[in-house]
Amino acid sequence: MENAEIQWIRNIGIVAHIDAGKTTTSERILFFTGSTHKMGEVHDGQAVMDFMKQEQERGITITSAAITTEWKRHQINLIDTPGHIDFTLEVERSLRVLDGIIMVFCAVGGVEPQSETVWHQADRYKVPRIAFINKMDRQGADIFHTVEQMNEMLGANAVLFQLPLGKESEFKGIIDLISMKAITYKELDAIKSDIPEKYRQQADKYREIMIEKLADFDQALMEKYLAEEEITETDIKSAARHAVLSLCVTPIFCGSAFRNKGVRLLLDAVVDYLPSPIDRGIVTGMDVRNPDVVLSRKPSYKRPFSALAFKITNDAFVGQQTFIRVYSGELESGSYVLNSTKGKRERIGRILRIHANDRLEVKVLRAGDIGALIGVKFTTTGDTLCDETDAILLENIRCPETVLDLKIEPETKKERDRLFMALGKMALEDPSFKVRFDEETEETIISGMGELHLEVIVDRLKSEHKVDVNVGKPAVAFRESITREVEYNYKYKKQTGGKGQFAHIVFRLEPNDRNGLEFVDLVKGGNIPREYIPAVEKAFRDAVSNGLYADYPMVDVRFVLIDGSYHPVDSSEMAFKTCTFQALRQVINRAAPQLQEPIMKMEINTPDEYMGDVIGDVNRRRGRIDNMRRHRKGSQKLTGTVPLMEMFGYASALRTISSGRAAFSMEFLKYAPLPRPIEETIIAEVRAKKAAKRA
Repeated sequence: MENAEIQWIRNIGIVAHIDAGKTTTSERILFFTGSTHKMGEVHDGQAVMDFMKQEQERGITITSAAITTEWKRHQINLIDTPGHIDFTLEVERSLRVLDGIIMVFCAVGGVEPQSETVWHQADRYKVPRIAFINKMDRQGADIFHTVEQMNEMLGANAVLFQLPLGKESEFKGIIDLISMKAITYKELDAIKSDIPEKYRQQADKYREIMIEKLADFDQALMEKYLAEEEITETDIKSAARHAVLSLCVTPIFCGSAFRNKGVRLLLDAVVDYLPSPIDRGIVTGMDVRNPDVVLSRKPSYKRPFSALAFKITNDAFVGQQTFIRVYSGELESGSYVLNSTKGKRERIGRILRIHANDRLEVKVLRAGDIGALIGVKFTTTGDTLCDETDAILLENIRCPETVLDLKIEPETKKERDRLFMALGKMALEDPSFKVRFDEETEETIISGMGELHLEVIVDRLKSEHKVDVNVGKPAVAFRESITREVEYNYKYKKQTGGKGQFAHIVFRLEPNDRNGLEFVDLVKGGNIPREYIPAVEKAFRDAVSNGLYADYPMVDVRFVLIDGSYHPVDSSEMAFKTCTFQALRQVINRAAPQLQEPIMKMEINTPDEYMGDVIGDVNRRRGRIDNMRRHRKGSQKLTGTVPLMEMFGYASALRTISSGRAAFSMEFLKYAPLPRPIEETIIAEVRAKKAAKRA
């Protein structure tokens, strides 16, 4: 019985490139499942899933919204995710906890840059998916070209399960290749009938292709197909479900969400083909006491409790909400659990099921459920919550690098505390948003994924937190690193009468090959007492987070503490912190430091006649075009890389070059060393600013 109940759950997300129609599709799903009684529209700011003021003003999704609804006795936990690259973390953390996704494609735009990004994110988490080709009623809609792009660019093995009945302004409905029926629409009513004769031959052809492809992954269907026996709808659905769960095919469905066409059939596909928590199977994690031991949790109410916190929001009415996905066991309000990531005990206050910005209080969450907790104190994004007596540590959530900095200050000194409190809350909600304070220049610097990301942060400061701020111009978020290994022996002594300060460390700084910051303790024989080692590590991490070379955060550095000594009276944690700070400042130039800049992956769609000018302009910006392919007749899709610092104002430049007919998008790819002349210029500017501040 328990397995049967969990089998009725679908944890799904809707993901796509911006403006493909994700939120409109979500709104129609809510309407047809009875969760709402009026269809909200994105263009008039009435979408239920886009409940933030900033989302309604811009007509885009900024934060992932979760909702629980029902369809044909199945509980569907639905997450609508953003499509803009600046909010890619929202997609990342949603995919980490979802069992399946609906990929939405625009029938006109086809596979667009963010479509590729989210597709590869889903590949990383091995999330089964189905595809919905939306906007079939738009001029230029072409389902076959979109499927071709999916196979060529994504390796999707896309299989048409439906065909459009008519196209563009003549789009009337859908041909279902499983039932071999035509579905047309009269207002909200779906009318099923025989396939019109003029579409019959095409439908027979694509049904044959569908069965052939599915037979490759299902022995029973293959035998029936080769024996030319009758193949039933049940045979096809069973084979298709197996192929989707195995990530072997991507079923293609079509329609127009805005015109209410195809959405109920898409809901049927969610139930028929996407996995339940039982289908996804066990999750694995580490034993907290022994990281070398792998533990597993089966999706069962009877197993020890385990869950992952994947999102935090601050609500004006209920305070901080911590969204969790429960993988095993049960969680009751009022109970105690262990945050195994932080080693802290948490008491569970209230438990909510979320309806976008509305909420329903429940007493318990069980394996497979997604819900929100009120009252937890220590839990942040990516933390594991588990049974206190049977601890497990689940895989964390990958957080992308920030690429843009913005200087920010309150309009009055009185608002400084309120500003820091508001920034702290937003940084807790959004791990892709960083805040640091430069003590030397006394500047607060916020870092984000792009201009829109930082614009939304500033807007929220003013509208939600009522803090008036002055902001500078966006600047590239450079990083520091080292290129040479260096060993250093440093002794810190200070005598001021009475108790003095003494600390002595011998350490090695090493490049760390894109593995982040690492602290290694090799001290033996108690030369440095164990209670002082954490002080050395904290000082190292604090120093590199503020920069040692040009005041930019340092990345990919390993600090190896080799030896040292102490004084039984004069040594303290503070002495070892000060010793580490001073030693790092002195040694950094010997390690051949360098500045690194963010390199962006870019994609440009341009008519053929402007291609030469577009490529020439990219080359002048230190960029490189790596690939060219046909986008549509008369246009090309160019992909390549370019430094972010060269791309300010590029939208206007591209409009001028192409008479407004080309478009581009870009996303962060990696950090790479700056050319030496540019680095020297930036270093000189930093030093001049410091000198001016001191004067």
